[in-house]
Amino acid sequence: MIQLQSYVCGNWNAGEGDPKPLHDPTTEAVLGEVRPGGVDFAAVLAHAREQGGPALRAMTFAERAAVLKGLAGVIHQHRDELIEIAGRNGGNTRGDAKFDLDGASGTLAFYAKLGSKLDGQHLLDGDVDQLGRTPRFSGQHLLVPRTGVAVHINAFNFPAWGMGEKMACALLAGVPVIEKAGHASAMLAHRIAQLVVESGILPEGAFQFLPGSVSGLLDLLGPQDTVAFTGSAKTGALIRGNQNLIARNVRVNVEADSINSAVLGPDAELDSDTREQFLGNVAIDMTQKAGQKCTAVRRIFVPEDMVDEICEELQARLEGTAIGNPLDTNHRMGPVASKAQFDDVRGGIDQLAAVAEIVTGGSEPHSTPGYFVKPTLLRAKDGSAAILHELEVFGPCATVIPYSGDAAEVVELVNRGGGSLVASVYSDDKRFVETVVRGLAPWHGRVWLGSEKTMGQALGPGAVLPGSIHGGPGRAGGGEELGGLRGLMPYLQRTAIQGDRAVLTRIFGGGES
Repeated sequence: MIQLQSYVCGNWNAGEGDPKPLHDPTTEAVLGEVRPGGVDFAAVLAHAREQGGPALRAMTFAERAAVLKGLAGVIHQHRDELIEIAGRNGGNTRGDAKFDLDGASGTLAFYAKLGSKLDGQHLLDGDVDQLGRTPRFSGQHLLVPRTGVAVHINAFNFPAWGMGEKMACALLAGVPVIEKAGHASAMLAHRIAQLVVESGILPEGAFQFLPGSVSGLLDLLGPQDTVAFTGSAKTGALIRGNQNLIARNVRVNVEADSINSAVLGPDAELDSDTREQFLGNVAIDMTQKAGQKCTAVRRIFVPEDMVDEICEELQARLEGTAIGNPLDTNHRMGPVASKAQFDDVRGGIDQLAAVAEIVTGGSEPHSTPGYFVKPTLLRAKDGSAAILHELEVFGPCATVIPYSGDAAEVVELVNRGGGSLVASVYSDDKRFVETVVRGLAPWHGRVWLGSEKTMGQALGPGAVLPGSIHGGPGRAGGGEELGGLRGLMPYLQRTAIQGDRAVLTRIFGGGES
């Protein structure tokens, strides 16, 4: 049995207090434990601020980009070992584990390439603007690294990708990171942390790792620090409401759960590529990572005259999904990550079943032992039932909701989710697409369009790509990550420099705009 340790202040720390067990969700066996106490958070923050921060800020963007490239290589080099850990502790199939790990290394590599094209230690934001009677007195906006720490509170469902994407943006910006792992799958994050430390790629203090609780850490943060959180809307609200964070105006970036949607347009005919793309993406979203993705579809909006056909098609695909031990390559879906998730998903299915008919699946366990839940498709009896638009079942579960085929109607129904990370729309009717996109955009971080021409050309809506923002308004947390250079913004300070234009150009003109 492995005891996970924190990496803080340049050393590994075994922790103190009552252990919290880590399980194999396939067998329910205890694999390891975490002792959450015994970490001096004040010392952790001082180590990052006094050593990691100055070392990173002394580097150019291109030098920091080279560090990211090295980290991407470390993860890729140990890919097979990490896949096996993801299967044992996270319940991931090989495909699910690769999705997570390649997302981490791919995002680090993306930001490495992006940063390699940047010069110097600051970025220019816009052009020089004349502020006086003549161009002599002008202003220039700069983006410079903040002198604090990035505290990253990561979710259990993507222990590699979630940590990798946050690290990529903060480290490229020149800010040291403290990475908090989600408990259920912490063994994978812990092994990646070991590899990062062993590599010696990062300067001391630029990376610290916590597999246990961060209770009390937020109370010590200051106005130069940043918190980035991924997880439930409830926990995100608690973090954002921390009195110290409010009083000291600490930046908080939240990416929370959301009731994501897939919309099938009324023009998507039987056997068309558009409908096939819709069916394939929905089935993948429901079963990949056992439905434990913040971008997974939860509501499936279908024209009412197509509902019977769509339910029949999706039922066949879901029931054809081989479920079992994720280390067996014959299986396409493994268990959910923990006993708490298992109970939560089954309870959520029962709540939805009060207002929807179960087409396939249900809350009964797929098998014992292990935290296996059958892929569950429901059909709404009343599409306006509030619970359909309020309850996220974070597992392999989604509900088909009929609509008349009217674009304005489906926009109103989708937006009842109160703000989501992503909605996908499948249609070749340009007028329908335009109306739906314009209606959904204010309430979504991303709108993914499927059509005849995109068939086979793109990853599905469940994939988070570093060139586009990841986040969303309202319930989704109101935050943004990634999106190219936009992903660095939480860690940079925008400052207006006002003075002699020649001085501005001579001193600061070498940055990238």
